[in-house]
Amino acid sequence: MVGRGFADITGEPAEVGMLGYGKADQKTTGIHLRLRARAFVFADPIVDRRVLLIVSELPLVFSSITQEVLRRLGESFGDTYTESNVMLTATHTHCGPGGYSHHRLYNSSTGFRPKTFAAIVDGIVEAVERAHEDLAPATLRLIHGELREASVNRARAAFDRNPQEDRDYFPDAVDPQTTLLRIDREGEPVGAINWFATHGTSLTNRNTLISGDNKGYAAYHWEHVVEGVDYLADPDPDFVAAFAQTNAGDMSPNLDGRPGHGPTGDEFDNARILGLRQYEAAAKLGAGYIPRMAGSVDYRFVHVDLSAVTVSAEFTGDGREHRTGSPAGGAAAFAGAEYDGPTHWKTFHEGRNPGWDLLSRLAYRFAPALRDAQAPKAIVAPGRLLNRFGPYVQEIVPVQLIQIGELYLLGIPGEVTITAGLRLRRTVAAALGAELANVLVAGYSNAYMHYVTTPEEYDAQHYEGASTLFGRWELPALQQIAAQLATAMHDGDTVPSGTTAPDLAERQRPAEIAPPPDFPPAGKQFGDVLTEPEPAYRAGEPVNVEFAGAHPNHDLHRGSTYLMVQRRDEKRWRTIAGDGDWATTFSWSRGPASSSRITIVWHSPADATPGSYRIRYFGDAVQLSGDRVPISGTSPEFQIHGED
Repeated sequence: MVGRGFADITGEPAEVGMLGYGKADQKTTGIHLRLRARAFVFADPIVDRRVLLIVSELPLVFSSITQEVLRRLGESFGDTYTESNVMLTATHTHCGPGGYSHHRLYNSSTGFRPKTFAAIVDGIVEAVERAHEDLAPATLRLIHGELREASVNRARAAFDRNPQEDRDYFPDAVDPQTTLLRIDREGEPVGAINWFATHGTSLTNRNTLISGDNKGYAAYHWEHVVEGVDYLADPDPDFVAAFAQTNAGDMSPNLDGRPGHGPTGDEFDNARILGLRQYEAAAKLGAGYIPRMAGSVDYRFVHVDLSAVTVSAEFTGDGREHRTGSPAGGAAAFAGAEYDGPTHWKTFHEGRNPGWDLLSRLAYRFAPALRDAQAPKAIVAPGRLLNRFGPYVQEIVPVQLIQIGELYLLGIPGEVTITAGLRLRRTVAAALGAELANVLVAGYSNAYMHYVTTPEEYDAQHYEGASTLFGRWELPALQQIAAQLATAMHDGDTVPSGTTAPDLAERQRPAEIAPPPDFPPAGKQFGDVLTEPEPAYRAGEPVNVEFAGAHPNHDLHRGSTYLMVQRRDEKRWRTIAGDGDWATTFSWSRGPASSSRITIVWHSPADATPGSYRIRYFGDAVQLSGDRVPISGTSPEFQIHGED
């Protein structure tokens, strides 16, 4: 029995710091592509077990989201969906609004944003409710292939420190495996989940429009372009496609080694092309013969204080027992990843940072346990010390293993490099007696603890190693935990869930400042057209219209749209695009005296149907009294002509 569902999770589109690149000046100014959560329920009535997989187009999943989603699901479904059998993952787009964590580090440029938090939680819960109601008999089919032109190793010097055995498994220093799980009903595909490792960084830290980046486009293309899903009219579509992450920690989509470069120099075109390549690889797998998948569903789950794990010699690799350390960020973590976008901290560098290196060496001299756990990291941000002043980073983290037929997903709440992922996969596969290809690391799951690197990569102290908070033995600790979960699943044993991370909801101080009352520009009314379209365009040309509008954060229009592109179809206007379409952009800018300027761009397709078109804007204005009133505007008609 399988159920599918999706819902809108787009947060505040104006004046909110974006999450991912760590740049305080990267604040939202509109929408390029709405963000969505896709939920899949897999239930085996014979053993009376089910698992719930949620793939969300978010920068990260935090425990704040997971805890609230589980609380809401508990209210609706009792103990049907719990922390043990629910896996909540992120696609890791870097173009979503932040402010939805309960840990201060990730809200540093935003504060806590209740509206964005609510939009994400409400949308995820809505997607799950739809998937729950959609449960029906299905056949699952699993297949693997390779995709080699959608990722590059952004930390090659660190990767090359790994043993030859590991490097031989990835001769091009990338993980090319693309995995497709197809869901069929009555012989027809009704859903698909694809896993492939590449970062959501095709769009750069200069972009300020909300977008699902390359994986967002891949899902949009399969659902809307290929299968004809109408996001405004089809809350329960015939086809749902999710593009999930695996061990993408050192995988970049910027194939030319520079932010926004590869395969072209246009970041939006890059996101589309890289998304299209992921779709095409998945669709090619789906079009061939795929064997039916056998097996049941199962799950194991544990909370672990990752700052205090004693790791046995079986997993450390040097024949000795070691212990993880309290979380600490290294100097290189503040530099950012060169391929995807350095931070604004110009004093930090990947690799050596002499001043911080010297201070840490002095500290290590007097603290041998710290040295064993964290050296050679140049410690800049001691997480445990920061946590005394407020919850900055998470120390108790969830680790999860779920089985869907012959597929096993190891849920890790961090960004796992491909070699670290390989070791985790080998550990689980060996304990289960499973094929290695059928074991995937599901990164960015259920919470966030930054990076997971191999001890060899850690020693390089590039961005990824410096962001491995719990030190050199973090990966061996996770291997040990993964082996325990996999062994328990294989033997049919239970696993104590451990002490949960604290729920920090009551400690949040909303930073949201309501936008002031709205006023139209002098001499104008709300909805007036400030810049009219040209009378006619050739198909393929962009159409630009500007309206006198209002601040978009008053109402996020979740599940709806701020704009419509319409074509006259005989005697009626037919909507052909909204703000959830790749071809449109919705941009907000502040004008004088609390006025707002709304710019809508429609990139008309080259095969656009000739005829009469118009663009509509929908917003909400807050009056001096505090009342909110809907507003709208409609452009003059314009013509689209076909190519000669």
